[in-house]
Amino acid sequence: MTDTPHYPGQVGIDAYGNGGFRFAGISHRGSLLCLPQGMFAWNVANAGEITAETLAPVFAVADDIDVLLIGVGPDIAAIPRELREALRERKVIVEAVNTGSAIRTYNVLLAEERAVAAALIAVDKVR
Repeated sequence: MTDTPHYPGQVGIDAYGNGGFRFAGISHRGSLLCLPQGMFAWNVANAGEITAETLAPVFAVADDIDVLLIGVGPDIAAIPRELREALRERKVIVEAVNTGSAIRTYNVLLAEERAVAAALIAVDKVR
């Protein structure tokens, strides 16, 4: 992740697939972190790369979020227990689902003005 966001605020995802995402009139290739401070590139290509280190930006803003949706790619994958527990200790609810489901839920919670964040692994094909 870079310190400079692609977009300086949190917005809904308009489309995904072909290895990227569309939001706020921007096309982004690769995985994406959607945080209250902005939309950031996320250097994670598969669920096995989701660690405390790759989620460090989420931990840094944990006080500003209630729910973290993790889009783990095209299929469902487990998030390590210690990572879930560390987020739970910060009072962050974690839901790990396929990327499409994470985006749909993220957009709904964002529209409801909930304190939500998303860590989304890019997928090639939309299901």
